[in-house]
Amino acid sequence: MTPLQSLAATGTKLWLDSVDPDLIKLNRSQGATGATSNPIIISDLLKTGRFDADMKPLFAAGHDDEAVAWAMTDKLVKNAQDVFLDVWEATKGDDGWVSFELDPLLEDKAQTRNTEERAAEYIRLGKKWAAGHKNRMIKVPATPGGLAAIEELVAAGICPNITLIFSERQYLIARDAVYRGVQRRTDKENVKSVYSIFVSRVDVYTEEHVPSLIPAAQGQVGIVNAKRIWKMNKDFWADKGLPRKQEMIFASTGTKKMKSGITPPPTTYVAALAGDDIETNPPATNEAVANSGLTFTKQVHLLPPAEVLADIDAKVDVKKMEETLMSEGLAKFADPHKALIKLIGEKRAALK
Repeated sequence: MTPLQSLAATGTKLWLDSVDPDLIKLNRSQGATGATSNPIIISDLLKTGRFDADMKPLFAAGHDDEAVAWAMTDKLVKNAQDVFLDVWEATKGDDGWVSFELDPLLEDKAQTRNTEERAAEYIRLGKKWAAGHKNRMIKVPATPGGLAAIEELVAAGICPNITLIFSERQYLIARDAVYRGVQRRTDKENVKSVYSIFVSRVDVYTEEHVPSLIPAAQGQVGIVNAKRIWKMNKDFWADKGLPRKQEMIFASTGTKKMKSGITPPPTTYVAALAGDDIETNPPATNEAVANSGLTFTKQVHLLPPAEVLADIDAKVDVKKMEETLMSEGLAKFADPHKALIKLIGEKRAALK
């Protein structure tokens, strides 16, 4: 059994954090069953020049840079959906999804719309980009505007991937909105929701902002936070009678270089969260797992010792953590989309 096969055997669904057609095929052959996209991923793909021929007719047709950005996102996500459609059909829609992220500029600092106006635009865009797709998830951030859109999106038959979750507070608002939407639906057999909890960013935060954590707790906060929310989610949906699982996505599972100069082993988060629900791993993390020689076992239900949990609970101000990480996360959310639009303008000039 290969390391990736052993990880899948624990119950983990592997979704690739990329829609690169070549990587999608490779990772599908290695056991990946879904994928997700964002503007950074699309930008990196377009930079390679591999898709210049796809953009030329869009330029020739007079589409502006933003319209080309969305057309290319739509195309690349659809290509990935085609690869995973057999998984979606075999699992009756429980797996095989590809996530399509709605307009990150709705959360740009320069944005003047209020929460209700942002929610209305998320609903409009969600319906637009989901229409006609079997295995496309619509990715919405756990911001006030995004959270306010979720009930209506779910009621309209859309399967959401609620992203940028750092805290129990965000998760609970998102989950309860999904459940209200579910109760308005007659086709409850088609309900699918996922909640993307970010992991490594939390540990980067605590190293800088909570240096007083005991050594055994530092580097564990992201994992503990994710495992606790995973259990809340499992317990909540257990008796709701929905045929499809409503799942957590463990996102931000690639390890990051810490201020200490140390980078944890690349399999750190993958191993700690093995056993249930979904991991969206960057291609480099999946490659590291594949080459690790490790045999993974279920760990997602196991928490560290009581003294570690007590230290985390005593010292980590979750409200402050969420506010800081959301502020950073939204910059990482909107800026890459601006960079994508800029790149397409450069491509337009170069391909004339």
